[in-house]
Formats: sequence, C-alpha cells, structure tokens
Amino acid sequence: MTARRHYLTTTLPYVNARPHLGFALELVQADALARHHRSRGAEVRLLSGTDDNSLKNVLAAEAEGVPVRAFVDRNADAFAALREPLALRLDDFLRTSSDPRHRVGVERLWRACAAAGDLYRKEYEGLYCVGCEAFRAPEELTGTRCPEHGTAPQRVAEENWFFRLSRHAGTLHRLISDGTVRIEPAVRRNEVLALIAGGLHDFSVSRSHARARGWGVPVPDDPTQVVYVWWDALSAYVTSLGLGTDAPAYRRWWASGGRRVHLAGKGVLRFHAVYWPAVLLSAGLPLPTDVLVHDHLTVGGRKISKSAGTTVDPVALTEAYGTDPVRWWLLRDVPRVGDADFTADRLVARADADFAGGLGNLVHRVVTLLHRHRHRGGTVPSFRPGDEAADTLAAVYRAAPGRVDAALAAYDFRRALRAVWEIVEAADRCLAAARPWELARAERLGDRAAAARLDAVLATLIGACRGLAAELEPFVPGAAASVAAQLTPGPDGRLPDSAPLFPRLRERA
Repeated sequence: MTARRHYLTTTLPYVNARPHLGFALELVQADALARHHRSRGAEVRLLSGTDDNSLKNVLAAEAEGVPVRAFVDRNADAFAALREPLALRLDDFLRTSSDPRHRVGVERLWRACAAAGDLYRKEYEGLYCVGCEAFRAPEELTGTRCPEHGTAPQRVAEENWFFRLSRHAGTLHRLISDGTVRIEPAVRRNEVLALIAGGLHDFSVSRSHARARGWGVPVPDDPTQVVYVWWDALSAYVTSLGLGTDAPAYRRWWASGGRRVHLAGKGVLRFHAVYWPAVLLSAGLPLPTDVLVHDHLTVGGRKISKSAGTTVDPVALTEAYGTDPVRWWLLRDVPRVGDADFTADRLVARADADFAGGLGNLVHRVVTLLHRHRHRGGTVPSFRPGDEAADTLAAVYRAAPGRVDAALAAYDFRRALRAVWEIVEAADRCLAAARPWELARAERLGDRAAAARLDAVLATLIGACRGLAAELEPFVPGAAASVAAQLTPGPDGRLPDSAPLFPRLRERA
C-alpha cells in the first residue's frame, strides 16, 4: 500500500427501513481500511451517507402513513447514529435530500454529460424492480422474479431521459481489463467484463415527476422529470467534495493523485463498476481507482435485506455483546468471496475463543509473569536477543505489519487478521518452548544464563503484545486500546497489575 492519500466511500443505502447488519459489514470494512491507512501515515477521507431520494423511501413512507420528509429524516438519523455503536471514524456523512452540496453537484454532472451528447429523451416500456430501483431485462429475471429481491418487477411505460452507456463500452472494458479501474475480488472483475462484453444498453437516468411523487432532484431545465436515484446517489461521491463549486476538497481527493476507492456489495456491482465510471467518462472526470466488492450476509441462508424483512439490528448486537465482538466477527469470519451466514452463537463463539481465550489469556499470562518475579516486579526488561524461542517470536511480530499490508492491498480482511493472529500463536509457542517459569526457578538458584534468557523472553513477549495492540487497532479499536493500556508503564515504570481483559460472552449471556 504505497499510496499516501486514500478517499474511501461506502454505498449510500436507501432509508426505507432502519439499518441492518449487511450494511454494517460494509461500514466496518471501510472503517478498518481507513484506520489501517492512517496507522501507516497516509492521508485518509472516509465518506458515508444515505440515499434519501429513492422511490422505495417514498412508498415506504406512504405505507406507514407519514410524510416523506419526516420518514426519511427519522431513518437517515438511524444510519448516521451508527458511528458510536460501530466505532466508526467517518470524515463525512452526506444525505442526498438535504445536504446543500449535493444538488449543485448533481446538476453539474448532468450538464457535463448533456454537453457531451450522452443524454437523450425517449419513450420506454420495461420491467421495473422497485427493490433494485432499476429496469430489468427478461433474461435477467429468475422466472418472473428479480434474482436480488425475489419480487416480480412492475411493467412501467413512460418518457425518460437516457444515458448513452453503449458509447462507452469499449473504453470501460479496456480500463477494467488493464487495471486502471481495479475491481476486487477477481471473480467480480470477470463478472463485470462479461457483462460489458455481452453488450451494454443505454439506461434511463430520470423518472417522471408524477411517478416519483415529486421527490428527488429535478432534472436541469426539465421540471417534468427528477434525476434517477442511482445517478443521484452515485454522484454523492463527488458532490460531497464540492463538485460544481470551487471547493478545494474536490481537487485534493478526486482530481489529484491517490486512491479513489468505492466499497460496495455484489448486488449493486453494475452501478458502481459500469454505470458510474461511464458517467464520469462522459463528464470528463477522473474515475475511481478501486471498486472493492463484498458478498452478502445471510440469516438461515436468506440474504439480509430491508426489503425482504430478513434483518439483524447491528445496534442491538453491540448493546448485547459489545462493539468489538461484532466488528471482529464481521472482519474475521466473513469470507472475501462467498456469502456468510450470521448467528449470534457464531459471534459469541468467535469472541470467546479469540478475545477471552486467545488474546486476553496471552496478555494476562505475560503481565502476570512480569509481576511475579521479584527482580522485575512489573518492570519490562530491555530487549536483547539470546533465546531461540524468543527470537522466533520476534521475527513473527516484526513481519506481521508487512503481511497485513499485503492482505489489505488484496482487500482480504480474513487474511489480514490471520497475519495478526499468527503473533498470538507464536507467542503461545514461545511460552511453551521457553518455559519462563522454569527459567525463573533457575535464576533464583543463581543461574545467570537463565536470568538473561528470561529477560529476553519476557521483553520479547511484551513487544509481541504491544505489536498486537498496534496491528489490531484498525479492526477492533476498543480491544486494542485495552491491551495497550495493560502494557503501558505507570510513572514508576511498572506495568499495571494484570487483570482479565475480556470476559466470556457465553457466561455473561
């Protein structure tokens, strides 16, 4: 990871219902990446927000019998409030219906594409999936239903503005093939390339004012239409930076060097990897450098979805089990490719095994050893080589940052955490091989070589635990801070007395 500037964005979810664990996965992944880059000295900006202008939101408000504005404000506030329970360090949060930066940028982007000759108006009839907020071709359906939402699309006929997506197919294919626009993992890149090779069709980029119930950004110079929700929402990646104004943030984070990274779920891949780059090409603007794609979370084999009603409340999970156990399961157990089925039992089992039984047990044992031996009394010896087991451990924890870097460069959180966890495993092996309690016994009998070896072992174990805290911070900042505090000397130079850091969730439940 050599880039010194990273602009990271999550998708902007619809606010037709409260947030669920599937979106929390994306938020936590983005936050972990942002924290990791910051820990390596890079400049980082992390954006999230809400897609307020969807027809789904309007219909949900109507079904509940409340005004659209009140409905959208209430649910958008719930998404904004995820910061604290998920320990997110967001730099920006944009709401498409109310942020003053947004409309001027959407209009700027629309006019640029119109000037390029890529917008035209025509009558159209097709199958519209409200869940996807997109028209679906018959061959894209599973039987008569949308494969993403399991619902039958509506037949819609109206006159809309269209974008000449087909004009940009060749350029898109080349830029994705040569890695200019990097899509990870490779299976998703190949999916996008196959989609482009199969032929791209121009797509509708507006909706009638009547069908949108007047909700949304009006099409410039055409009050009978509102801007299509995907054009609207994707534009937030640049409107938040001040596109259409003279804001320096746009030049700093989008128009200059560095990485421009979108995180998105596989269900919205075509919008982020095909539609959005094509719009930017048309407008003559820089493209994203990376589109990082995650698969779905499921419950009982069914995709977690607001529309389908299969939801898991991430805030309730953090209230029941804590922030770090939730973040840990999402980053440690969810695969890079393939859906992951969530249960609370799996979350608890992972947290108890790794926090209470692994990390917490290791730190407790090491600090207890340091306090137990009277010549040290909680004071960390100076590091020196001299014990084979300790030297092996030192090599592992010194190599860990590079291994984490390589894993996250490939957008592989599980591999990154395996690299971190190798420190825990190596430290346990060091304890078993060096047997510091036996070295302490020999020291008391006057064995100076044993005393030197014990110093080497204890200093290396403390160094490994401190390295663990540093490498864990992007993933589980609370747990990392607890470990770091246990390993920080007081004014007298001694470490705090050891205490168990992580109670078992199974026992608490």
